[in-house]
Amino acid sequence: MNVSLTGRQLELTDAIKAHMTTSIDTLSKYNMDIISVNVVASTQTKKGKEHSVVEFVINLAHKNSVIIKQSDMDLYTAIDLAIGRAQKALRRMHDKDTNHHKIGLNEAKAEVVDVKEASEAQEDEIVPVELDLYKPREVEDVLNDLKESGKMFEIFLDNEDKTRVLYKRNDGRFGLY
Repeated sequence: MNVSLTGRQLELTDAIKAHMTTSIDTLSKYNMDIISVNVVASTQTKKGKEHSVVEFVINLAHKNSVIIKQSDMDLYTAIDLAIGRAQKALRRMHDKDTNHHKIGLNEAKAEVVDVKEASEAQEDEIVPVELDLYKPREVEDVLNDLKESGKMFEIFLDNEDKTRVLYKRNDGRFGLY
């Protein structure tokens, strides 16, 4: 990895250069095949105040370059903020490369066929369900069972062989349908 440190209207001291190089070394942990990193540090005056501006240009093999420009009152803070943004950008690129596996056309066709067969098998299967409506019950018995259980409603046959529903209402009372 080639590293180029440049100062415009600003002299880069050994401490600033050391801080920049150690910060740039943290970018290598993403294994993104970094070709070169160009750092340009400068000062600008806006509204009578001086700002330090740091611009990182990170050239990657087989990918677009990452360009980050950060401004702050303190040069060290601007470097740290720019490196944080660069790490975030490289982490996103790395995650995108590692999480998106490309599959071939044959594998995609096999997955589609497996999904179709599974859905057809589910459509043809009938699951029998036994109902608890086998004997007529009194409304009072069903009401007592409903109070004891945590159910919201109970379906039953009454003495006239009508299917009835006893349910809890929002106001705490019970309704019969």
